[in-house]
Amino acid sequence: MRARTWLVASAVLLASGCADEAPEVAVPADRPPAVKVAAASSGGACRLLDFAVIAEHTGATFDVAAATERGDTHTCVLRAQAAVLPELTLSVTDTSIDASTFTLDVQPRGAAKVTKLGKGAYRRTVPKTAKAGPVAEVAWLADEGRLASLRWATPKGTATAQVETVGGKLVALAKVLDTRKL
Repeated sequence: MRARTWLVASAVLLASGCADEAPEVAVPADRPPAVKVAAASSGGACRLLDFAVIAEHTGATFDVAAATERGDTHTCVLRAQAAVLPELTLSVTDTSIDASTFTLDVQPRGAAKVTKLGKGAYRRTVPKTAKAGPVAEVAWLADEGRLASLRWATPKGTATAQVETVGGKLVALAKVLDTRKL
């Protein structure tokens, strides 16, 4: 029993002695500044996007990008760090379809035809759902055999008229994207 008491007392004395010798750690007063990273650094379809160009065409500021690739499809999702929505998604898929197949099989009924964008293009507004607001969508068959789309998802409560305005801005953005760089 004495041996145990001696061991416990020694451990307490040793531990208390170490606490007095521990150096103080300086904690910075402020967080280090955030480093801005280009969307292209995420790879995949994000290589085709630039935060400043998107802001110029849409008026929205995004600062987070994530890319994924599955087979011949490359996707990039952009968000603002402070909010989940709106969200801008670019998808690019290699394809062998022609302009007439695009119009007949890809373009949804009721979508508006877009001129001067690839071999064929459309834009539409997808209606709101119970959980989310309406979505603006622009899709086109690029000249080099790629099917591309931009989708702008909005939060619940966003007005359809506002999303339709964004659709026009997405057309302008689509016209400056060069899908050959993928």
